[in-house]
Amino acid sequence: MQLKEIRVSKKLSAPVLAELFGVSKRTIQHIEKRRDCIVSTAQELEVALELSLDVLCKKMT
Repeated sequence: MQLKEIRVSKKLSAPVLAELFGVSKRTIQHIEKRRDCIVSTAQELEVALELSLDVLCKKMT
C-alpha cells in the first residue's frame, strides 16, 4: 500500500488525513509503516482520498 506516498503527493499531513478518514494519527502511522491494512480500511481510505483501490494498493517497483 502506498499510503504515505499518496498522502504526501496530495500535500496532506498525517493528522489531516486522520481527520478526513475519521481515525487517529497513530492509525495512519501504523498503516504507513506496515504498508497494509484490512480490506474495509482500504475501502474507507479509497473514499477519503478519492482514489481507486488499484491505485491505493499498487505495489511499488
